[in-house]
Amino acid sequence: MEPKSTEQARSNPGVDILTAIRQALPDLRRSDRKVADLVLEDPSRFLSATVAETAELAQVSQPTVIRFCTAVGCEGFNDFKLRLAHSLALGTPATHSAIAAFDSVQVISGKIFDYTITSLDWARRQLDTVRMEAAVSLLADAARLEFFGFGASAIVALDAQQKFPLFGIPCGAERDLHQMTMQAGMMRPGDVAVVISNTAMTKSLIEVAQLARRNGAKVLGLLGAEGPLAQYCDVVLVVETLDNTDAYTPTISRLAALVTIDILSTAVALRRDAEQANRFKEMKQHLARFRARGEG
Repeated sequence: MEPKSTEQARSNPGVDILTAIRQALPDLRRSDRKVADLVLEDPSRFLSATVAETAELAQVSQPTVIRFCTAVGCEGFNDFKLRLAHSLALGTPATHSAIAAFDSVQVISGKIFDYTITSLDWARRQLDTVRMEAAVSLLADAARLEFFGFGASAIVALDAQQKFPLFGIPCGAERDLHQMTMQAGMMRPGDVAVVISNTAMTKSLIEVAQLARRNGAKVLGLLGAEGPLAQYCDVVLVVETLDNTDAYTPTISRLAALVTIDILSTAVALRRDAEQANRFKEMKQHLARFRARGEG
């Protein structure tokens, strides 16, 4: 029986091949995974490679290369290369190049930019636009917003707190558990609690979401995965990223969540009436004058 990831790739041959490889990784044999790791590290390297060259680079047999292509949903090596070329034409090549101790600042800069751009592009492709519409509607109709998050997610909450009041929506951002519990306990029907968690498993945030819902508030989850927290949310936005555990890679989950907040706040702003839009423009003009005087 084929692994589930291979079945999924075969059932949707139009899927981005780099996406298919990432999804298949847990199910691949050890030798097949050696090919997969090399492709994900530098996909453009294999656009002109032969089966023999690929096998030599990965230090595996040629039949293993063919088996790898089949495992990720391709009809063969030529089909794999065609789909790889198509994938690279769609956007920045995915790279997992680890930062080494001997890397120069120039190399480090290139690796972090490449990794960040690739990961944000991945997050964009995975984002569910139907759920995004539902999230915008929820936020636009809110009487009050409260943003909840710990650690890197707290930074996202603070960024949201800075943006949404500009559109006439009172809001707060809580990072301390006691304050979170107090604010969630004071929420009412018409309010919206936004819980932010990359793991979607934080027990304290689950309790906050439960408390807010018991008081009649709606809950929007800005999550990195479909974890336990999702079941306590009225609307769930999964912002999936290529975050990994390498000590020197940027925190992509935070960056992707910040971009998502920008999308949500901009979409909400466009739904406000003309009076609110004029007030927003006046505020921006005041800020511009402050900056011109060197006060901002």
